[in-house]
Amino acid sequence: MSLRHKVDFRRLLIGQSASALGDWMGTFALMALVNHLSDSATAVGGILAFRLIPAALGGTLAAKLTSRWDRRRTMITMDLLRAAMIAAVPFVQELWWVYLWALAIEAPSVVFLASRDSTIPDLADEADLPLANAAMMSSSYGNIPVGAGLFALFAALPLTDGWLGSHPYALVFWIDALTFLVSAYFIARITQITTLQRHAAPRKSPEASLNGSHGESRGKSSQQSSQQSSRKLRDAWAVPLVRRVLPATAAAAVGLGALFSLGIKLVREELGASDAQYGILIVLFGVGAGCGLALAHRSRHLDLLMLTRRGALAMGALIALMSQSPTVWLTFLGAVGFGAAATVTLTSGMSALQSRIPSEQERVLAFSAFHVVIRIGLGIAALGAGAVGDGLNEAGLSGTRAVLLTSGLLVLFSAATVRPVLDVEQTQ
Repeated sequence: MSLRHKVDFRRLLIGQSASALGDWMGTFALMALVNHLSDSATAVGGILAFRLIPAALGGTLAAKLTSRWDRRRTMITMDLLRAAMIAAVPFVQELWWVYLWALAIEAPSVVFLASRDSTIPDLADEADLPLANAAMMSSSYGNIPVGAGLFALFAALPLTDGWLGSHPYALVFWIDALTFLVSAYFIARITQITTLQRHAAPRKSPEASLNGSHGESRGKSSQQSSQQSSRKLRDAWAVPLVRRVLPATAAAAVGLGALFSLGIKLVREELGASDAQYGILIVLFGVGAGCGLALAHRSRHLDLLMLTRRGALAMGALIALMSQSPTVWLTFLGAVGFGAAATVTLTSGMSALQSRIPSEQERVLAFSAFHVVIRIGLGIAALGAGAVGDGLNEAGLSGTRAVLLTSGLLVLFSAATVRPVLDVEQTQ
């Protein structure tokens, strides 16, 4: 049965598309509000870091909660928490208040994502997992340009009088909160999510032999279930497939973080692009993500780890080439390719974890680690690349191009560590 006929998956996708659109609107509003309150580029950069820091702590919490709680209830609870948090932002026009909620909202986000991704195999057939993951990724990253446009539209409304006039972007934050309620509504209607207590014997997969189980059922007794539910996030590294996927995941995060941090300087300062051209660049990244969605679907018959490696290699090569681009138009082409490569890398990695890890406990741990690596990688790369690039630029060197070139080479090196399952099996 195709994904079009999977009612519960469609409900999840609709809810996620709505909340992702609102979340991007909220992200732009947070940056604009911090700039309004502080008039400081450093403070704006700080708000991005604050939205990534909780991954280090939230990932461990996610690994525990999503392995013990009913996943539907977990996702609904996290959506309701996020709606309340983002709705509270505009009530106090102080920088510390904005930072507080920007930091706090990421903890339930990490818990939600771990629950959502470990749920997708319940809602889609194994053959459709690459397309399901690509669609879920597209619902998020494809909404970047749409969210930016809607934020600009609502921010431009002539709300200069009364309470809304003295609390800028309040309307945007409340629309963001409403989208989380929409997501919670659609998730509440999903009926096909299994629970740990009712979960049948785990599916057999080629990866089972790598874990030494040879397809044997795990967690048959309550004692085993209790032992697994108390496992730490670091235990995800004990799963061989996780050790194969996470280097490419980290490489993708580093590439994205570096490009997001220095991309604006590359096109505006190095290439002399206008604000409109920078907006086009963002839109083309979304177009590339859509192309990646189609490519991931057409390549679903190939080995998922091979696709992950090829996507990461393409990301590294494109970052390195874009860093040396002499014209903004070549950078536009690179943005399309980079968006496609990033989508293929991440969706293929997610599909490999979902289809080849038979144990639900290990799958939950794997996806908790997956999102922690992405967020920490993005945060470190964005802050590190920006700081080093600015330092080199102040010293009279071309820091922006040099740091992006180095980031591209780092991604290429990390991608080379990813091996297909066949190679892994031969080395056991």
